Amino acid sequence: MARGVVVPMKPNVKPNVVRPRRKRRASSPAAKSVARSGMTRKELIAESRRWLSIINAHRLNDYKRRKIVTDTLDNFRLYYNRGYLEYRKSVTQGGEFAAIEWSGRGSQFEDIVGRKYIDCLGGYGIYSAGINHPKIVRAVKSQLERMPLSSQELLDPLRGALAELLGELAPGDLQCCFFINNGTDAIEGAMKLARLYTGKPGFISCVRGFHGKSYGALSLMGKGEYRLAFEPLLQDTYFVPFGDAEAVEAELRKAEAVGMAISGVVVEPVQGEAGAIVPPDDYWPRLREVCTRYGVLLIADEVQTGMGRTGKMFAVEHWGVAPDIMCLGKALGGGVMPLSAFIATPEIWQVLEPNPFIHSSTFGGNPLACAAGIAAVNVTLEEDLPSRAAETGTYLLGELQKLQRRYPDHLIEARGLGLLIGLEFVDTEFGYAVAAGLFKRGVLVAGTLLNAKTLRVEPALNIPRPLVDEVLEKLDDTLQDLAE
Repeated sequence: MARGVVVPMKPNVKPNVVRPRRKRRASSPAAKSVARSGMTRKELIAESRRWLSIINAHRLNDYKRRKIVTDTLDNFRLYYNRGYLEYRKSVTQGGEFAAIEWSGRGSQFEDIVGRKYIDCLGGYGIYSAGINHPKIVRAVKSQLERMPLSSQELLDPLRGALAELLGELAPGDLQCCFFINNGTDAIEGAMKLARLYTGKPGFISCVRGFHGKSYGALSLMGKGEYRLAFEPLLQDTYFVPFGDAEAVEAELRKAEAVGMAISGVVVEPVQGEAGAIVPPDDYWPRLREVCTRYGVLLIADEVQTGMGRTGKMFAVEHWGVAPDIMCLGKALGGGVMPLSAFIATPEIWQVLEPNPFIHSSTFGGNPLACAAGIAAVNVTLEEDLPSRAAETGTYLLGELQKLQRRYPDHLIEARGLGLLIGLEFVDTEFGYAVAAGLFKRGVLVAGTLLNAKTLRVEPALNIPRPLVDEVLEKLDDTLQDLAE
C-alpha cells in the first residue's frame, strides 16, 4: 500500500461527497453478485481488462495517468476505505489531488504523474535492500515462471533452504523456523508455541509496544487507541514500561506469588511504532537473566528491527542476548514479497512434532516468498547491509542532532539505532507540517500510525550518502521555513 504524507487540506475546500452507484435490478442469483457494483458481467470483464493493460504497459500517456488518479480516488471512496483519503498519509499537496505511488528503484520512487521522491520511510522497514532490488526481483521472477505456489502435500526445497539460512544466522540456539506472511502472524505463532511449550497462558508486554493487530497480537498491544474498540481481548496479559527490567521482574514475582501462570515476555528490541525508542544498555541482558530465573520464555519481536535495520543482523545482538523465540517480517521478503517467520530452539520446537499441522498456513512459506527471502539473505550478507546501516545511521543521527541543537524549540529530540530513527517535535501539528514540507520538497517520511509528533526515518540500508545529504538539506530548509 502506498504510504505518503498527511498534508493539511486547504481551507474552504468542500469534501467530496460520496454518491453510491445506482444498483441494477438482478434477475438471477448469478446476476445478483455482479449487480451490487452496478456493472454487468461484460462491463466487469472490460474493466478488469483495462487494468491488466495498465499493469502490463511499459509506458502510459498523460491522459491515462490522470485517469488512474481519479479512478483510484473513486475506488477508495466507494470500495476500499474512505477514511484513507481523509487521514492516510497518501493525500498530498493542498488536498487537490492524490499522490499515487507507481514505480521505484533503490532509494527513490515516482508517483503516477512522474514526480520523484527520496524514500526515507522504506515502507516502515520493508525496503531494507531498497526498492526493486534486481537480484531479489530476478529470484522471484525465475520462481514465478517455474511454479508460483506449491501443492503443500510434497516437500518444498525453498522452504527448507530458507529455514537453513535463518537457522544458521539466528543468535544462540534458535534454529527451527515457520514461515507466514506478515508480522502479526509471526507473533500469533510465537504466542501459540509459547503456550504449548510452557502450558501457561499469560504474557507480559510493554506499554506503547506494537506487535500487530490480529486478535492475539492485539492483546499484547501497548496502545489503548488500537485495543479499546475490540475489548475484551485475551486475558492474562500484563503491561510494564519499556526499558525497565525491574518492572518485568516485579510482575513475574507478583505472578508467582498469586499463582498467575506466565508463558513469555514479548518485547521489541527497539520500539518502532512508539518512535524509535532505544532501551538502556543493561535492559536486554537483565531481561534474559530474569526470564531464565523465573522459567518464562523471552520472545523478541524483530519484525521491524531484524535483517540489519539497527546495524546488526538482529537487534538483540547489540546486547549479546539470544531470545527463546524470535519473530521476523518486513525486510525478510526483500521488499518484493510478503514474508515473516518465527524461530525457536529445537527444545521448544519439539512440542510441535506430534502434530505438525497444529499450526499451519495456506500461503505461508510459499515458493515465491521463500525465493525472495533467500535472495534477501544473500543481498543482506553480500552487500553487508547491517554495517552500512550502522555507518550511515551514525552519520545521519549525528547530523540530525546538530539540527536539533539549531531548532531546540521545535525539534525536541533525534534518537535511534542504525537506520531506525525517530525525530520528536514539539507537538503533532508541527510534526505533520514538517512531513508535509519534506514531501513538497520530494522526501517521504511519516509519523506513527496515529500521529506525527514523532516522525520515523527508515531509508534503505544502502541509501547513497549524496541522498542522505540531500535529505538533511531539505529538512533544514523545512525547519527554517516553519520556524520563521
